[in-house]
Amino acid sequence: MTDRSTSAAPRRRFLQSAAAGAVGTAALAAPMVSTAQTISFRFQSTWPARDIFHEYANDFAKKINDMAGNRLKIEVLPAGSVVPAFQLLDAVAKGTLDGGHGVVAYHYGKNSALALWGSGPGFGMDPNMLLSWHYYGGGEALLQEIYKSINIDVVSFLYGPMPTQPFGWFKKPIARADDIKGMKFRTVGLAVDMYTDMGAAVNPLPGGEIVPALDRGLIDGAEFNNASSDRILGFPDVVKNCMLQSFHQSTEQFEILFNRAKYVALPADLKKTIDYAVEAASADMSWKAVDRNSKDYEELKKAGVNFYKTPDAILRAQLAAWDKIMEKKGGENALFKKVLDSQRAFARRAGSWQNDYLVDFKMAWNHYFARR
Repeated sequence: MTDRSTSAAPRRRFLQSAAAGAVGTAALAAPMVSTAQTISFRFQSTWPARDIFHEYANDFAKKINDMAGNRLKIEVLPAGSVVPAFQLLDAVAKGTLDGGHGVVAYHYGKNSALALWGSGPGFGMDPNMLLSWHYYGGGEALLQEIYKSINIDVVSFLYGPMPTQPFGWFKKPIARADDIKGMKFRTVGLAVDMYTDMGAAVNPLPGGEIVPALDRGLIDGAEFNNASSDRILGFPDVVKNCMLQSFHQSTEQFEILFNRAKYVALPADLKKTIDYAVEAASADMSWKAVDRNSKDYEELKKAGVNFYKTPDAILRAQLAAWDKIMEKKGGENALFKKVLDSQRAFARRAGSWQNDYLVDFKMAWNHYFARR
């Protein structure tokens, strides 16, 4: 006769083991629910909500939010929501804002060398090449050095090479450099010095204030940036003449700022997420700009805007003005000269390569589309 008490023991152990395995399998199959608290960052851009630049800021934030899941969330507010556009750097450094989206040239008043990330001819570099100098030619360390010298403790990422900006919007076409003399004009950064040298009375208004000032006659002409922004901001509603091509801001890019304490406190993988989101947003911005700027350029022409190429004589006058500005500012500011020397050395090498290697794309465009 079988002893049921002893024969049942192995069976009980088997059933207990199977039940435990089933529980483990169910746990593996169940969706994982993160219990980590969401880190929220409040950003502000330096752009009006309707501007494509603010859209670029939101594009960057979306990339972060998508990749980080529920662990990091960036909210972007338009210019003026917390502080005026030109106060963004201080607000981020002090922690009033966790971060922001703007351009380095807006900080020109704190140290003139900051305008060299955007203003001027960049020794013949295009915007993408200047970004190459920034990340691979020593520019990033120089920017950190300048911020440290003015007691600004932020984490800065540059991205998004901008297309060449128009010389400006004017009530009458500009045929000669002398036409600038006595004109009340809006620009920012070192371009203030350039237009001043050419005889203009300059008012460095932020983006959202330009068209109202033009409409009220407070300024006679202005530049902002590109066909999409200029159209959205309302330039064609008050002025019908736009001069294309210029060296006043031909190398500009965007800046993403983080409060350093907030950034440093992030886990290492979220910092890497930010790094790669900056790079992805830079490429995406470049591609979007080609599509949107070209479409809006066509719409501006349909709206009756007259576009003119800035005469070569004016472009040469700009370069001559820059020579004087660089000599003067370089003599007054050691950091200004240090940035110039670094850019010049990089541009000599990289520009030689690019100018020798790149084909003339305009020749091909003319072959297919220009009237013959």
